[in-house]
Amino acid sequence: MKEDIFENGLKLPLIEEFYTVQGEGYHMGKAAYFIRLGGCDIACNWCDTKISWRADKHKLASVERIAESAGRSGANTIVVTGGEPTTYNLMPLCNELTERNIDLHIETSGAYPLTGEWDWICLSPKRQQPPEKTIYKLANELKIIIFSEEDFEWAEECAKQVNKNCKLYLQPEWSQHVELTPKVVEYVKQNTKWSISIQAHKFMKVP
Repeated sequence: MKEDIFENGLKLPLIEEFYTVQGEGYHMGKAAYFIRLGGCDIACNWCDTKISWRADKHKLASVERIAESAGRSGANTIVVTGGEPTTYNLMPLCNELTERNIDLHIETSGAYPLTGEWDWICLSPKRQQPPEKTIYKLANELKIIIFSEEDFEWAEECAKQVNKNCKLYLQPEWSQHVELTPKVVEYVKQNTKWSISIQAHKFMKVP
């Protein structure tokens, strides 16, 4: 049924697309065009984009149309996010965007097999639905959201599985960032392989 609806990745449930700056992680502060896809069954209780959970609430868009809009933006970096983008076959979208000579980044929990070809893979795994094992070694960036003390243990479990060049980030969950940021700072001081990621776009009040 899914392939009939999405035509094996030729159409995708598009929530929004916008040109802004990357607010998190290694590429924070760099201009990027975001493509947000609908559909996610991981259901983090602290999720700040719950609108993305139901794919059927969002209109389908052809990958040609999505790529054309991205190309017109003038951006040289695209970030595909969600929801959980690996729910879909992303090779058709990557093919369209690659033709426009745009760097392709993806933000994913890794819960499903990765499709497409990417210049940067940001892996943000969730304990309730751990990643496919193969994505750990592919990740350029590991970003763990810290919501509770147990998430520090989860972060260390994940860090053992990524490649040696993967950038490691701990990010305080936004609704508790005032309380959590000092704890994350102290943890990073004691465990210096980690860096802190903040949601800078929320402080700047940009998309």
